[in-house]
Amino acid sequence: MTSLVILQSTNMLGTLVPMVLIMIVFYFFMIRPQVKKAKDHKKLIEDLKKGDKIVTTAGIHGRIVDLNETTFLIEVEGGTKIRFDKTAVSLDATKAVAPKIDTTKA
Repeated sequence: MTSLVILQSTNMLGTLVPMVLIMIVFYFFMIRPQVKKAKDHKKLIEDLKKGDKIVTTAGIHGRIVDLNETTFLIEVEGGTKIRFDKTAVSLDATKAVAPKIDTTKA
């Protein structure tokens, strides 16, 4: 009887350990990066100001001319103005511009 209980407990432990390991791996490779990405996107939205050049999730490039609590107005080429929700910002092109390469040094 005792050996049967020991076998059952080790069998249960043998299936429980891999499941816990899978959950830990899932957390570090799937959930944690998404939370960090969401936090970075929220900070990006909070840091927007007039004059920033942005790219929306739809791929529209423009410059912010007006900001409200939940929306912003961007001016695209040709003077056209479009209002978007703040969550539609994909990236801040003002900060994403690559630094200029100094070609004078050989």
